[in-house]
Amino acid sequence: MLQTSRIGLRARHDSDVAVLQSELYDDVPTRSRADSRPWRPISPGAAESPYAVAPAGDEAACFSVVELSSGELAGEALLWGIDTHNRVAHLGLALRPGFRGRGLAGEVVRLLCHYGFTVRGLHRLQVETLADNLPMVGAATRAGFVVEGRLRRSAWVSGEFLDEVLLGLLAEDWTEEPKPGTQAVRA
Repeated sequence: MLQTSRIGLRARHDSDVAVLQSELYDDVPTRSRADSRPWRPISPGAAESPYAVAPAGDEAACFSVVELSSGELAGEALLWGIDTHNRVAHLGLALRPGFRGRGLAGEVVRLLCHYGFTVRGLHRLQVETLADNLPMVGAATRAGFVVEGRLRRSAWVSGEFLDEVLLGLLAEDWTEEPKPGTQAVRA
């Protein structure tokens, strides 16, 4: 498990799937903002569930986020679209409603950076998110990501086109030293 003093990233367990499906996927307005694919009903036990426990592969690393003090499942985190030739990947996370607004997203982003840069030896990580997703933009920029561009009206969300922002971080620009108010990463 990768962890800070408050959260850990571990492999997804079968018991996580129903919770993540219910609180993250079945929240249609939130899920529609978080994924470029259109929402459709999927049962929790279906192989198509985005939270289904899948065999390990080189193109994605899916984690469950656990709050260490309570042992509770706090959400999901992943590196996806991992390109081992160019050594780049995309970063994403989603926290359950009860865990939002507590500063955990920043720690998750830093742990994913540690995993991507230190463990996997990647060169670049990037985040694509809706421009009005201020919690994700803030968590990423506090971890060192830089806004590299704005994709105007590029995301179809619940009947309208919204802007997206692209944020990037290079390995040589990343520091594992904690910012004020955060804890050091330990693997």
